[in-house]
Amino acid sequence: MCIAIRLAYKKNGKVYIRSGAGIVADSVPEKEYLESVNKAKAVVTAMEEAEGMNDPFDR
Repeated sequence: MCIAIRLAYKKNGKVYIRSGAGIVADSVPEKEYLESVNKAKAVVTAMEEAEGMNDPFDR
């Protein structure tokens, strides 16, 4: 089984970001939620940083 814990995709001109966590028997719901939020924030930060870069394939 494979679970996408960080995911970003573009559809119809919009970017969608999804994140998740691996839930186990001793998971604390609040901590798992915060972990998911932090993963999504990291994707947003990476996209913001990449936005200002030059695309080497743009000719």
